[in-house]
Amino acid sequence: MLLACVATVVATCVLAPLVTRLLGRSAGWILSIPLVAAAAGLAYLGFGTQSVPWMPTLGIGFNLRLDGLSLTFMMLVLLVGAVVLTYSSRYFAVGRHMRYFTLMTGFAAAMTMLVLADDVVLLFLSWELTTLCSFLLIARSGPKARKPAVRTLLVTAMGGLALLGAVTTMAVVIGTTQISAIIADPVWQQNSAMTTTVIVLVAVAAFTKSAQFPFQAWLPDSMVAITPVSAYLHAAAMVKAGIYLLLRFSPAFSEAFVWNTMLITVGLITALLGAVAALRRYDLKELLAYSTISQLGLLVAMIGVGTPEAIKAATVHTVAHALFKSALFLFVGVIDHRAGTRDIRALTHMRIRMPVTLGAITISAASMAGLPPLLGFISKESMFTAFVDAPATPWGPVVITAAAAVASALTFAYSARMVMGARGHDPRGREVTEVRPAVWIAPSLCAIAGLGLGLAPFVLDPLISGAATAASGTDIETHLALWHGFNLPLLISVLVIATGVVLVLARKQIQPVLLKYRLPFSALDVVEGAQAGIIRLGGIVGGWSGTLAPRLHLGVPILVTIGIGAAGAIGISGLPAVDGVASRPLDWVLVVLLAAGVIAAMTVPTRVGAVVVVGVVGFAMTLWFLSLGAADVALTQLLVEILTVTVMVLLLRRLPTNFAPTPLRRSLPSLAIAIVAGLITMAGVWALTGRRPMSDAARYYLTEGEDVTGGANVVNTILVDFRALDTLGELTVLGVAGVVIAALLRSRRPASAHRLDVDAHSPLADALDNSVFTRTLAKLVGPLIVVLSVFLLLRGHQEPGGGFIAALVGGAGFALIYLMSPTDDVRRIRLHYLALIGAGVVVGTGTGLLGLLEGSFLAPLSVDILGYKLTSALVFDVGVYLAVIGVVLAAFNLLGLPRPHEHGPTSGFDEGDDGDDPYLDAPAAPSHKGVSA
Repeated sequence: MLLACVATVVATCVLAPLVTRLLGRSAGWILSIPLVAAAAGLAYLGFGTQSVPWMPTLGIGFNLRLDGLSLTFMMLVLLVGAVVLTYSSRYFAVGRHMRYFTLMTGFAAAMTMLVLADDVVLLFLSWELTTLCSFLLIARSGPKARKPAVRTLLVTAMGGLALLGAVTTMAVVIGTTQISAIIADPVWQQNSAMTTTVIVLVAVAAFTKSAQFPFQAWLPDSMVAITPVSAYLHAAAMVKAGIYLLLRFSPAFSEAFVWNTMLITVGLITALLGAVAALRRYDLKELLAYSTISQLGLLVAMIGVGTPEAIKAATVHTVAHALFKSALFLFVGVIDHRAGTRDIRALTHMRIRMPVTLGAITISAASMAGLPPLLGFISKESMFTAFVDAPATPWGPVVITAAAAVASALTFAYSARMVMGARGHDPRGREVTEVRPAVWIAPSLCAIAGLGLGLAPFVLDPLISGAATAASGTDIETHLALWHGFNLPLLISVLVIATGVVLVLARKQIQPVLLKYRLPFSALDVVEGAQAGIIRLGGIVGGWSGTLAPRLHLGVPILVTIGIGAAGAIGISGLPAVDGVASRPLDWVLVVLLAAGVIAAMTVPTRVGAVVVVGVVGFAMTLWFLSLGAADVALTQLLVEILTVTVMVLLLRRLPTNFAPTPLRRSLPSLAIAIVAGLITMAGVWALTGRRPMSDAARYYLTEGEDVTGGANVVNTILVDFRALDTLGELTVLGVAGVVIAALLRSRRPASAHRLDVDAHSPLADALDNSVFTRTLAKLVGPLIVVLSVFLLLRGHQEPGGGFIAALVGGAGFALIYLMSPTDDVRRIRLHYLALIGAGVVVGTGTGLLGLLEGSFLAPLSVDILGYKLTSALVFDVGVYLAVIGVVLAAFNLLGLPRPHEHGPTSGFDEGDDGDDPYLDAPAAPSHKGVSA
């Protein structure tokens, strides 16, 4: 049933585009229903686990776990998400807003999987999905949002890398990826070095996500996002992901000194810095952003204390914070929408008549300030109780409590500042009236909930007890109450409120002081500096290879190869003995042929000659592979050589005819380095392989491969069965390369193609007559090539062939079709190459998803049809086939066709002109002049 709840939220995201297309902005009402239904389903189910095999060979499963902690956070994620979606249905102007609703429901789905995950791999993937959704939601908020979105992505992605390090360390050392097993493992008390490493990595990941010092800059920076995004991501969801991570791993780390020190120190510093920064702001949304930082800092400090009372207080405050902060963000959006500004100085000169909005803001701000009888007061009392009893040095509880009390007094002050700033009362100012109930009814529920739960906090007892028990590792009975009698926490609360009142009364004297003193730099400056430094470093590293000179481009990998060889010479002693005859006469013939081709390639003065001799080297390698019995590899090499030569001929038309002369003093060092690298590579191959008996893995593939996969072609079974995930990765890279080729050649102005001046009386003058032989041959051979291509695709699992080889054969057929055209103006190949590339990647990935039916991604499936065993490997090979064909067509169509400027003078390449797209324009009339491509 847990999986059904997750599927409900994921289905909401999948269906969001369709619902939005049908209902426009009103889709928010409909999309909120599944979130409420999923929340009700989780509350009804109660605690439990569910597991679905995902990558069983690696011990990784789609493990879900619902306990008190995950249930608490799920209620916040789903119910506040439903409120925000409902609010959005009338916040926006009339329209579809498809991407917004899709990303918001996608964010809810990512948070759902993150909170319910009982596997660190699933946890990490969900964590990164929230980062991606946050980036896209911020970036879509307008042109000014681009840089803040990138800065947010940099900071939170850095935290993702820290979490990846922690996940990898835990999985390797403990031997499992299941979170519950990791937390319960005794290694945390036995291996202090590993424990400290993981603590630091987890803490850094949580600090970046929850905007803790020194990573707090991204949260105010992201306030360029629209109000619903800010309310959801920065009140209930994204920033709470870091808090959830800390609470989830608290049972394992709560007694570690590094954990306690880091969280308490960073949390209190963040709370104080955020509170002071909030008092300096005039923009209500910025004030809320810094207040969020401050409140999250208090939460982190509570978790750092680590006692059951502190964990309980952190859980209560998490709920209270989500309620009052989401209401405040949404109602500030209402004010901004009606008044046209969020600036306190401008609002003061208006006559605001919005009783519901101002009433809800007052209730929510009072809860944030910790005033009775609101839930925020109860959470603040719990916080002071935990800090007073903190297990630290004699002065530790005093310092912690004092810092929290100062932050709370400042919280009272900026809460009052917000309420008074929103209440414009100038009778001569512009009147601002209330919005319709459809806008304020949903966020009012959050404000009312904060008041209702404050008056009847016992309603939360079961929820808080379960959450605190899961987060502390000990059974905790919670009895929340508004009144606990006269005690020290109550006295501290009274002092905090009194101090806050003084700060409010003295605000006119305090405000100039706060505005006067500024740090010489801001956290945003640090992020900007880090970003600029990364870009500069990338420019330096890219400059090492960003050159047209091959010797400089290849210098770094060749030198690294030499370094690896030198290190290997130290670690590997001796060379393996050679049994029997070391070589055959044919080997030496091929060596001479290869050497001749290499020497000719280095000395030939023209590019056409270089293409020819490089082709000689490639064909010699084909013969060598064939002589060694590697028919698949030989066939692949042959086809790649054919297509490479064809594409290189297309490029030659845009390059100078001859190579630039190179002085001998520059050639000799390159020659020496190349020879040394070649010798080291040869020695490495001999040292690591030689002609020793086959490895255990090779023996397994040869003896067991057919029984396991049903395929007799060991090369193909390795590619599409045993190492299918590698092949899928290579397929994706190939698809990206094809898209990059298309984007580059369609956006950049290439060099003009050379046109040959041919004597009008020459037999070569008429391109149509000159292409008769090719066109006649293509009519006969073309269909045969297509049939051969399909034949190789179907037989690849049993005999030499497969998706890649079949696609190369098909690509050779397309090359022939292209070459049969009388001129490069005649577009014969009109297939959608980008669609083919995308279809290939989708088919390959879809085949992997079908494998989940057998319990694992890319698990082989088979079915007998009329005695023929059809396997999922064949479908996977179809994906490879489509992607390779798409890349080949992209190269032919975009390299072989002329640009508009090649037929006459123009003012430059028109990037909006689709005339060079072979499947967007009509075929040009054939021209009989010029030379056939």
